[in-house]
Amino acid sequence: MPELPEVEVTRRRIEPLLVNRRIASAATTSDSYFFVTPTAELRRRVKGRSVRELARHGKYLVAELDDASRLVLHLGMTGQLFGAGAASLRLLSATTRSALAPEDQQSFRPDSHTHLVLEFEDAGPAVYFRDVRKFGKVLWLRPGEEHARLTRLGVDALRVDGEVLFRAMRKRRAAVKAVLLDQSVVAGVGNIYADEALYLAGVRPGRAAGRITRRECEALAAGLQRVLRRSIETGGASISDYVNPDGSDGAYQRERKVYARAGEPCEGCAGPIRKRVVAQRGTHYCPRCQR
Repeated sequence: MPELPEVEVTRRRIEPLLVNRRIASAATTSDSYFFVTPTAELRRRVKGRSVRELARHGKYLVAELDDASRLVLHLGMTGQLFGAGAASLRLLSATTRSALAPEDQQSFRPDSHTHLVLEFEDAGPAVYFRDVRKFGKVLWLRPGEEHARLTRLGVDALRVDGEVLFRAMRKRRAAVKAVLLDQSVVAGVGNIYADEALYLAGVRPGRAAGRITRRECEALAAGLQRVLRRSIETGGASISDYVNPDGSDGAYQRERKVYARAGEPCEGCAGPIRKRVVAQRGTHYCPRCQR
C-alpha cells in the first residue's frame, strides 16, 4: 500500500502535470465505491477548472481548484497516479504482458482499471488514476466543505514529535504499532514504515503503548522522520504495485532494515529477523535489538 513517502513522491512528480492546467474533460468508469462523489457530478464539477495547488495530508492528495473547490484522491492499496507516456511493467497486468511482444510491454493504454482520466485544454499529457483493486478513493468537495476522511486525520507524520506520540500512547493498552497505524493519531504511516521506525527506535512492535516511555517516544518520532524522509529521497518503496508518476520504481525497498526480511540477519546484531502478527498486520522485528 502506498504510504506517506510514496504519496509525497507522487505529489511532487505529478504536480507539474496538474498545477496551472485547465481540465478539458474527465473520463471515469461507472459509479462504484471507488468514487465517493457520483461520477456524473464529478465530471461536471471539474470540467473547465484549473488546479491551483496540490497538497498532501497523510496519504491523501488534495488538489485545490480555481473556484476553491477541492478534488481529493487516495491511492488505496494498489492505486497508481501517473501521466500519459509513463512506461512500466507495473502498469500492465500479467495477462496484458503475456499478450504483448517484449518491445510493446513498456507502453500503457488506459484499461478497465483506469478509473479516472483527466484531459487538459493545452493538449499536453493526460493524467491517469489506475487502481486494480479499487480501494482508492476520489471525491470532490465544495468550497469550504469538510469531509470526515480529512477531518479525522491526526498530525501529518512528517510533523510528528515525541510529545505528540507520548500523549497518544499514554493509558493505551493497544500495541505501540497499532497506535502508529491509527490514522487519527499519526496520518501517513503504514505497515512498512511503522516496522522500520520501531526498529530504529529499538522498540518492539507488540509492546503495550501505555508502557512506552517519553524517551522512547522521542526516539520513535526521530525514527519515523528518518525513514520517511529517506524513502522520499529514494522515490518511495516499489515492493508491489507502486510506481512513480513517470513510470520509474522507487528504491527504498533496497534499504529496509526489517520489513519483509523474516529469517534474514539483522544488520545490527546478525540475529534472524522475526515475523509475527501485531495489530492484524504481518510485523517484522529483531528480538535482540528491540525491547
